[in-house]
Amino acid sequence: MTITTTLHDGIATLTLAHPPLNILTQAVLAELRRALAGLAAEPELKVVLLSAEGRHFSAGADVGEHLPPNHLVMIPEFIDTIAALASFPLPVVAAVRGRCLGGGFEVVQAADVVVAGEGAVFGQPEVVLGVTAPAACVLLPRRGPAGLAAELIFTGDSITATRALEAGLVNRVVADERVESEALALAQRMARHSAAALRLCKRTLRACSDLSPERGLSEATRIYLDELMHTDDALEGLRAFLDKREPVWRNR
Repeated sequence: MTITTTLHDGIATLTLAHPPLNILTQAVLAELRRALAGLAAEPELKVVLLSAEGRHFSAGADVGEHLPPNHLVMIPEFIDTIAALASFPLPVVAAVRGRCLGGGFEVVQAADVVVAGEGAVFGQPEVVLGVTAPAACVLLPRRGPAGLAAELIFTGDSITATRALEAGLVNRVVADERVESEALALAQRMARHSAAALRLCKRTLRACSDLSPERGLSEATRIYLDELMHTDDALEGLRAFLDKREPVWRNR
């Protein structure tokens, strides 16, 4: 097994368990998709924490599997995996140490929040091999400056965790030995809240991100009125505040 999954107190930890470089083979990607599909239906889930065994998060996809005719299967499966992460209905927090390159970096770009170790490096070296980084071409400009995305994709160069933080590609940089604990603490802060509210927060963020301000505000209002206010937890949270008590979430 190259993906391990644990679920505790509303937090599912998905761990890439294919060291030393956690190469993303088709088998690893298939396991990741299956794990995500299973977790999406888990009623107790609130947050996914994505991490990796060993010194490095991932050095990317298996280069050999890119060659014809296998590329006709491998690339769509890789994109399906990135899409499954990007569209996951609850928050995804990534904990990154060491190398986070190529497909590994694209996986991280699909997460909502990224905690990086101070020794982490990020890059899209695909152009060095004469190919592109298809997911990064879509996701990277959405996470940070378009100019930096272009620089990374065109040069194949890597950047430090510090520069990634400055560009908004990661949320926090901590000592390498604290990456998992810091990411877990952040996930725990999220998991205090209603799963129904977290789902609708994420749906609103994703649904409105590419819309004009006017259309985005209209869609956010629709989700609030037509979906959020029909959940048990929205009413419970509001009433608990007025009653000066802790809410009891039903997660629906």
